[in-house]
Amino acid sequence: MLHFFIGSIIMLVGFAMIAKSEWLLNNFGHIEFFERHLGTEGGSRLGYKLFGILALFIGFLFVTGMITGFITWMVSPLTKYSLPK
Repeated sequence: MLHFFIGSIIMLVGFAMIAKSEWLLNNFGHIEFFERHLGTEGGSRLGYKLFGILALFIGFLFVTGMITGFITWMVSPLTKYSLPK
């Protein structure tokens, strides 16, 4: 039951980051990495929105209880060589 609440909070934070990217930009400023790699006049806004989408995705995984399966799938290429034969 706790994973549902944690996931919901993460999803709300992600939604807020997407919806209020201009507010984040005004209060926290430009991020040089995003400005350099994602565009000239909106890279930081896009970066804040990408972080929000990532937070929504992780929150959704928490709510549905699929986070452990996803993490296992993500690291399986690294761990398959360490498994005993």
